[in-house]
Amino acid sequence: MPLPVRAAARGCCGGQERSMSAMDCSSDESSELSETDIDDYAAKSYMDLKSGKLVARLGSDRFRCPFCPGKKKQDYRYNELLQHATGVGASNRAAKVKANHQGLAKLLKEDHADAAATLPPRQAIALSNPPKPVKDKEVFVWPWMGILANVPAEKTKDGGAALMKQLADFKPSQYAAVDGANGYTGYGIILFTKDWNGFKNALAFQSHFNSRHLGKLDWKETKQQGKHIFGWLAKEEDYRSDDPVGRFLSANGELKTVSDLEHEMSRKTDNLIASLTQQITAKSKYLQELECKCNQMNLALQSAMEDSDLLHKRYNEEMQNMQSTVREHTQRVFQETDKLRKQLAEKESQIQEKSRQLNEFVAQTDMERRKLEEERKKNADQNDSLNMARIEQQKADELALRLLEKHEKEKEDALNKILQLEKQLDEKQKLELAIEQLKGKLEVVKHMDGEGFDAKKRTEELTKELNERIEEMEDLEALNQALVVKEMMTNDEIQDARKELIMGLTELLGPRSNIGIKRMGELDGNPFVLACKERYGEDAELKAAELCSLWQEHVKDPNWHPFKTLITGSTAQRVINDKDEKLVGLKEQFGIEVCNAVTTALMEINEYNASGSYVVSELWNKKENRKASITEAVQHILKKWKAQKRRR
Repeated sequence: MPLPVRAAARGCCGGQERSMSAMDCSSDESSELSETDIDDYAAKSYMDLKSGKLVARLGSDRFRCPFCPGKKKQDYRYNELLQHATGVGASNRAAKVKANHQGLAKLLKEDHADAAATLPPRQAIALSNPPKPVKDKEVFVWPWMGILANVPAEKTKDGGAALMKQLADFKPSQYAAVDGANGYTGYGIILFTKDWNGFKNALAFQSHFNSRHLGKLDWKETKQQGKHIFGWLAKEEDYRSDDPVGRFLSANGELKTVSDLEHEMSRKTDNLIASLTQQITAKSKYLQELECKCNQMNLALQSAMEDSDLLHKRYNEEMQNMQSTVREHTQRVFQETDKLRKQLAEKESQIQEKSRQLNEFVAQTDMERRKLEEERKKNADQNDSLNMARIEQQKADELALRLLEKHEKEKEDALNKILQLEKQLDEKQKLELAIEQLKGKLEVVKHMDGEGFDAKKRTEELTKELNERIEEMEDLEALNQALVVKEMMTNDEIQDARKELIMGLTELLGPRSNIGIKRMGELDGNPFVLACKERYGEDAELKAAELCSLWQEHVKDPNWHPFKTLITGSTAQRVINDKDEKLVGLKEQFGIEVCNAVTTALMEINEYNASGSYVVSELWNKKENRKASITEAVQHILKKWKAQKRRR
């Protein structure tokens, strides 16, 4: 039995399935059939139809659906009934309804295929016959248009909405006002739909105005310019007139008779029917091919099911053999396990007896051994602590001595360089003075030529002496430059030594030491805590930490410049701008102490790291609140070292 293929059925029905929705079966859909029983029930319905128990064919080209008796339409063509049966059979309706229509579809395809070539006549098409209240040779403007004359200008301001509402009984689709060379002409055009219903409404429109003596002839006779609006259906005479109305009609329509339109629509209908017939034939052939493929797949599936059953049977036999083998093996394992368990119990009892004897012997020396272990551990801990303290002290002493020796050496070298530079400066000044004196003598000798002595010889002597002095001056200048470079290198070494000292003192110096490390540009958090305690109570410390962190980021922000320049005499000095918006807002919200802490950090950043805008560490004399020198730091370390040495 071939299975229904929904995709092919939908393809056969095409766009007509929506129009066939009125043919849905109204029979009893409360079926208790399951989806698996549909094929059997469809075969039963097919046999009932074939035997004549149910009648589906009324004539050579007339059919009915015996399963939809409640529907109004009971007169189908072959293709229409086949589409109806196929569509319902592939739908989501009740199982019994689907099975009945599948049997009907099978009957039509197998027993009544001779009626497939019969095409439906034009009367079965959705378009109804055109009304013929006029002569076939009468020429109209198509699309159907009605002409309105003497239309007041105020009724066209809203796009003719008032007129459209007034003429709503005739179902107009659009209104257009006719304009001429001088503006609005008083004429308007009403457009109707292009089908026969539109033509019917256009004729009703014309009859309406003729019955009230407001038609085209009345307009020509009276040329009345009063309040009445005249109307008529646009025809050939209006189309060919040389006025704004005729130009509008010729631009937006064409002349056709009713017969021409009927023939044109009939031709389109015939083409559509031929196309649909070809599609239905192709879909039917495709459906038959799908049914053949489905049968082949059913045979293949049946063969595969038989192979699967055979495999399951062999699998069950193998499983039974394996289970029996495992059962026997398990029994042997249990027997051997019991035997080994008994032997293990005997060995365990012997071991327990020996263990009890050993415990009695060990208990006598256990207390003494425990005491020795505790004393040994205590002594080892004390020795480790002393060794660590001694090592740390030695490291601190060695660091302090190295720093002191390095500082003394650098200080001695710096003093020697300063003395040497001063000596060289004096020598340089003396040489410059001597050179200027020799230049003056040389000029004097040049002017004394001819006054009783040899000016040329004296000039050569002075020139030679001058050159010697200049060479000596150049040698001294080169030596001076070398000393300056060496001094710069020494200064760099001193700065490196200062950095190393800062890094070492960070761990050695305590919080109460006079010499310590201060982070220049870092905010003091105490004013923030005091200010937040007055405002936030229990959450003061958390709020203070958040506020301090926020303003630390402001201080490090290179785009914030709360400074101004004060010029005193010939010197310029950068100071805090007390009118900066951020600082003024901070002072108003949290007080002067918090504001001072921020300004202090800003001045420190500006002094120690204006280009980098980040916090730097510096040696600091806490007692005098100033920057500490390397000498002070080394002396402080030696003092602490000597005091600690005396305590030892």
